[in-house]
Order: sequence, then C-alpha cells, then structure tokens
Amino acid sequence: MEPVRDVRVSGDMRVCDLVEAYGVIHGFTASRVWEAVRILREGLSVSDLRILSFTGNLVATGLRGVLAQLVRGRFFNLVITTTGALDHDIARALGGVYYRGFFEADDVELRERGVHRLGNVYIPVESYGPLVEMFVRRLVGEASSVKSEWGVYELLRRAGGMIEDENSILRSASLAGVDVIVPGWPDGAFGTALFMELQRGVGVRVNYFQDMARLADTFFTAKKATALVLGGGISKHHTLWWSQFKGGLDYAVYITTAVEYDGSLSGAQTREAISWGKISRGAKHVVVYGDATIILPMIACCILDVKPLD
Repeated sequence: MEPVRDVRVSGDMRVCDLVEAYGVIHGFTASRVWEAVRILREGLSVSDLRILSFTGNLVATGLRGVLAQLVRGRFFNLVITTTGALDHDIARALGGVYYRGFFEADDVELRERGVHRLGNVYIPVESYGPLVEMFVRRLVGEASSVKSEWGVYELLRRAGGMIEDENSILRSASLAGVDVIVPGWPDGAFGTALFMELQRGVGVRVNYFQDMARLADTFFTAKKATALVLGGGISKHHTLWWSQFKGGLDYAVYITTAVEYDGSLSGAQTREAISWGKISRGAKHVVVYGDATIILPMIACCILDVKPLD
C-alpha cells in the first residue's frame, strides 16, 4: 500500500502531466483515468486487434475529430459503432452544420423551427436527413454498378472513399484500411435510406452475414486484443460478444455514465464480462465513469505517442 500524497498544479502543465497527477491524487475517478491511460498504452503497443467502440451521439459533437484522428493513425484497427454515428458523420461531412445549444430548450419551439435537439446540440432538419439520403442515393448508384450484394463494412469502405472531409470517421477508416462494423445498420437514416432505394428498385442488397464472417476471421485469429468502449448499447455488446470467440479481451477500458444496478449491458462493468468469457481472467481492465467528451481527449493526448502493433 502507498500513502495518498498531495499534488500541486501549474498553468503550464501538459495534459499527460495532469493525468500523471491524477495517479497521485488517486481518489475516486482520478485514479481510473490514470489507470485507463496505462492500460491503453500497454494494450495498443502489444495487440494485433485494437477495437474502438462508440455510440452515435458522440459524433454529433466535436469529439468526432478525435475519433477520426485515432482511426486515421491506426491506433485502432477495428471500429464498431451505430447507425447514428454514420448519419452524423455523413451529414457533417456533406456540410451539415450542427450548433451549440442548451439542454434547457423549448423543444416545441425547436420543432416548429425545424431543429432537432441532441442533448445540447442543435441540428437543423436540412443538416441531417436530407443530406444522408442524398449521399446514400449516390453511394447506391456507384455500388450497384459494381455488384448487387454488399456487406455493410464493404459499403462503408466505399462510402469513406467518397468523402473529402478530413474529420470524417468514415474517410479516415477508408484511408487507413480500418473496417467499420455497424450491427444495427437499419436503425437510422443511413439504413432507412438504403431500404428506400431498394424499394425504388435501384438499390443494393445488404448481407450482414458478410460482416459476421469478417468479424469471425478477425477475432478467431487475434493473438492479443485491446478495446476502448465509449458508452453502451449495441456497439458495446457487439464488441464483447465477438471478443469471447477470441478467448476474451486482454485489455479493456470502458468510459460510461451508466450504472450496473439495473442489470443492463450498458451499465455492466468489466468484471461482469469476465464471467461471460468476454474479457479474459488475466486481463487488465478499468471502468471510468464520466462524459466521454471530457475524458477521451485527455486519454487521446496521452496515447498519441504509442506505436501500435501492426
């Protein structure tokens, strides 16, 4: 056991120096942020499979650029996310402007003004659905000229090649050769637009079993696996579900605001995943409670000097 020691801070401290100070402060969440950085630094440097899992709401914020940066640099070589992430990434890449708003808004007034609210982010209608639909129509036109049936990850690789925005996650993944897996692909504007194009008789058929085959090839052959899981829901579950076929994650960091007491997957802690074989018994793992928009940039700053294993 080590004693708790006091720290002092200064205005010229680097982010990573502050995180090191968290390790000394130790109490409560500070120690977990420090531990998350230690786990990721080690895991990313020794793992051939490095998974970044996140929910769509984060892509509506400026954190989108950090996510794209981590993918483009191949700090992570597999992305598992939601259709909402695709929607926001595409809409913003095509010039959709999202605005800084307030949680305490009059949502009836926003509806009358044609504005969606995502927490404290305002999204004009014209900056969202119509842009995604237009993009999918163009994507389908190109894809259908190549073949009639596609895996979702294949379509997304092609979609990324059609985007020029350097802050786009899809573009970054396409350039870096990183697969983007979206198990709930019909659940949003992107998936619905694919369906509507098929109804018009000009679409492509989506075969998600191709994605599952891709995941099987990836997880069954992985030697070491690290996962950074932001939020919960289907992206978290898909990450853990497939990890059990590898024998469990060797390194795992969750960043979440959900609690475990309702038995939900979103709130389930890393230790629970061990009982399922989704995280290995000897794994290094930690749960950091807090908002990913605050915590991820700090962690990202401290892992940018890690050389991932390729």
